[in-house]
Amino acid sequence: QNSRKEKLIINRLDFYNYRGVWGLDIAAGSSIINGDYQDPKFEIYFRGGFKYHITSHLNVNATYNKYNLAYKEFYNKGFMSFDLNLELLLNPFGRFTPYLYAGGGYNASNYFEETSNKVQGGFGVEIIVLEHLGLKIFGEYNQAFTDELDEMIAGDTDDVFYRIGLGLNVYFGGQKKREKLSKKIKTVINSNPIVPNN
Repeated sequence: QNSRKEKLIINRLDFYNYRGVWGLDIAAGSSIINGDYQDPKFEIYFRGGFKYHITSHLNVNATYNKYNLAYKEFYNKGFMSFDLNLELLLNPFGRFTPYLYAGGGYNASNYFEETSNKVQGGFGVEIIVLEHLGLKIFGEYNQAFTDELDEMIAGDTDDVFYRIGLGLNVYFGGQKKREKLSKKIKTVINSNPIVPNN
């Protein structure tokens, strides 16, 4: 029981050594539409936001996303979205962790000429390259509740678009929790000394 308690404390300590309660999320990449025309092409995509860890495994994050959707030769339009996600880290106590996320968002063309709600979900991997600094790569599926993103209504389904990105998570906060856990692990180890065999 003591060794299990010790392991749990060490795991939580590892989380705060690598990450933190708060995170700054920045990324850049490409977006592409799956709509009513042929020949879509990849366009620019940027993201910025914040995340807050509810537990070591789970965080809630809010992001602002700026991106373009385009078809070859005849269509290229700028959009933005404000997204709210729940994110699950599959290995929060290690330097390398896959993660999943899903949520909802509010989508708008430039100058809010056209707006719609949407849902999104994604998968990525994060590698802690320095203490409190994570490098990540991710892919995201977005389902818009409109068939007018590409200014054409056709078919029975609403427009879909994808975003892929490479970015950084900059973590901060949790220093007091880290210090408290460090004291706990010292207490547990001192109260359970290893007695050598005679």
